[in-house]
This record gives sequence, C-alpha cells and structure tokens, in this order.
Amino acid sequence: MVAESPIQVGEERVDRNDRPWIIGLTVLLFVLAAIWIGITPPGWWEKVRLLGYAVCHQIEARSFHYHDMQSPLCARCTGMYLGGLLALFYQAFQGRKGHFPPGRVFVILGALLIWFGIDGINSFLHFIPGFTYGYQPSNLFRLITGTGVGLGIGAILAPLFNQTAWSDWINRSFFEKWYSFPLLLLLGGLMVVGVYSEQPVVIFPAMLLSGLSIIVLLGALHTVLALILTRRSNRQPTWTQMRLPVLIGLNVAFIQILVTSLLRFWLTGTWTPLDL
Repeated sequence: MVAESPIQVGEERVDRNDRPWIIGLTVLLFVLAAIWIGITPPGWWEKVRLLGYAVCHQIEARSFHYHDMQSPLCARCTGMYLGGLLALFYQAFQGRKGHFPPGRVFVILGALLIWFGIDGINSFLHFIPGFTYGYQPSNLFRLITGTGVGLGIGAILAPLFNQTAWSDWINRSFFEKWYSFPLLLLLGGLMVVGVYSEQPVVIFPAMLLSGLSIIVLLGALHTVLALILTRRSNRQPTWTQMRLPVLIGLNVAFIQILVTSLLRFWLTGTWTPLDL
C-alpha cells in the first residue's frame, strides 16, 4: 500500500471542509448570473455591453463599434481592461513569481499613470463650452493611456495574487530580465494598433474580451481580498484548494456589477450609455 503524502491528506481535509461552501457559492453564482440576464435588456450583446455599464460611462463617441454593436467600454477603459488582461496573460506562464516589478519598471508605470491623468483631465475639460486650452482629445490617446495603466494594473496584480495565494510562491519578479517589460510594452503597442484599426477580425474579439475582462480583473482582485480575510494567505499548493477563494471573488465581483448597475439605472432611468 502506498502511503498518502501530508499534502494529499491536507488537501482532502480542506476539500471536505470547503465542499458545502463551494456548492453553495456555485449555486449563488448561477443565481446572480440569472438575475443579471433577467434584469438587463434582451439580446446577447446587450448582456455583454452592460458588463461595462457598471464601470464605464460608455459615451458613444468615445467608444469603438463593430457595425451597430457598441463596445462594453469606452476607448480609455478598453485599453485599461484589455491592458490588464494582457499583462496577466503575459505573466501567467512564467511560474508563481510574487516579487513586485523592479524600480525601473515602476518609473515607467508611474510616467504612464501621470500621462493617463493628464489626458483624462484634458479630455474632461473639453466638455466645457469654449474651452480652447490643452490639446484636442482623441480615442487614440485615450486607448494608449488606458493601455499603459492597464499594463501597470496587471503587472502589480499578478505578483500580488501569487504571493497571497500560493504556499510555494517564488520571490522573483516577472520583469527581472531587461527585455521582459519592453516586450510587454511592445505587445501592448500592437494591441493598441489592432484595436484602433477597428478591423473586424480584431475589433469584435477585442470588444468581447473587454467585457469579459471586467469579470476576470474584478474577480482576481476580490479573490486576493478573500484569501486575506479568510486567513488563507500562502496556504494553497494547488488550484484545487483555490476553488473556494476564487468562487468568493467571482461572487463578490458579480454582486459589485449588479449593485453598481442597478444604482446607475436608478439614477439615470436608462440602460443606454451616457449622452454628454
């Protein structure tokens, strides 16, 4: 007879204790999804578009389109959420590294964040009639600056997740090699070019991913918080033991989307984008 390892025994004990919560949270997640489908206007794309309703103004002139379908997010938020998703995907295959980016990377991320703020303020001020200062806002600048901040979000969220979730996380940075971050910037630039071109083969998948990325990024952030609040930090060796924290994170993300969307609908009386 082969003796079970302590890790296997520990996993079985945790799984047995978590099983009722996992079942309950799975059911709750389906209930929340059903509520979302029920309260939002008909049409599958409307369901996707309205994922962005909770986090973005969705002004039509500042959003991308595929035929008569509007993106779930404006140009700036599209860059931010797709950039975050790209950075998470870029780091996902490099092991469980949990050290934050080195100083040189933070300097670049800080500069991109400052540009994001300047462009956002400039764009907002151009709502004022007669305002002629600054520079003419454009969806290209909104997409670029949003992507820069999104890459920063992903560059910080990935190591934060790893150092919180795993018992065997690695105290090394994803960007310790000199070319790692420039390569991510290059990929971000290619993403900007593809999205801004609005070519059908690129823009429709990008629009779909931008909506789904809201769930991914919010879910990942709330999973980190769930790990901390349930005192499970650095205790999981496998994804099997991550089921409960991930389900908590996804449920909280869906609740946030529902509550924020209903609050906006109550204030505006419409599911349509803001008309400014």
